[in-house]
Amino acid sequence: MTKHRDFGSGASTQAPEEITFTLHGEDFTCLPEIQGAVLLDMVGADGENAARSAGAITEFFGKVLEDDSATRFKALVNSKDRFVSIETLGEIVGWIIEEYTNRPEKQPEA
Repeated sequence: MTKHRDFGSGASTQAPEEITFTLHGEDFTCLPEIQGAVLLDMVGADGENAARSAGAITEFFGKVLEDDSATRFKALVNSKDRFVSIETLGEIVGWIIEEYTNRPEKQPEA
């Protein structure tokens, strides 16, 4: 007997909401939807392999930001006079992932 399941178009049924953020006074706009594989790539980038994690973060912004925002963001994070820490980049990535998945992680209790 054959087992089969049709997953349709594989797209979300929810209308995407605009995702934007501000950094150093500049507004950046994310694509309304991204491939699930982009999120899986970020999950696979563990903190134990710094080079892989750094590369995954750089690729992530290139894949989630609209073209104009991606160009400006790359210029910003490579600027010699406006600095963005790795902690801030991590916070932004975490927030964007939460927005795409619509499942924010439970914050630790203080």
